[in-house]
Amino acid sequence: MTALAVALTAAAQPVGAQPQQRAAVLGSAAHHQAAEGKGAPRLGECGPGELCLWERAEFKGTPRVHELRGIDIESCTPLTGGASATSAANRTGRPVTLYQSEECAETAEFHTHPSGSWTPELPYRVRAFKVWEH
Repeated sequence: MTALAVALTAAAQPVGAQPQQRAAVLGSAAHHQAAEGKGAPRLGECGPGELCLWERAEFKGTPRVHELRGIDIESCTPLTGGASATSAANRTGRPVTLYQSEECAETAEFHTHPSGSWTPELPYRVRAFKVWEH
């Protein structure tokens, strides 16, 4: 967020806004600015409507990109060729469960990620996923 955007956001507060409300807006904008700075981790490229999976942590390497149009909803989709992933971005607009097991077995590790989530380092290697209706 640019300095101009911060100023406009603060100025756009209601006339009767309390000073602490304005401070919260400024603090939030400053936090957003800091997150965009050099110290923040860079998110991997992943377009709207996509599930992107990277073999290496921190979104490194070439992502495997899965679009909704090519996915059977609520069905187990194993990664092809024995592939696995250790970082992920979910921009599908739906929750996605990432499984350690190639068969989406719940006896191994699994976790559901909401849409809009970016996970730079998963706690296990992902070998399959399910996209849920909602």
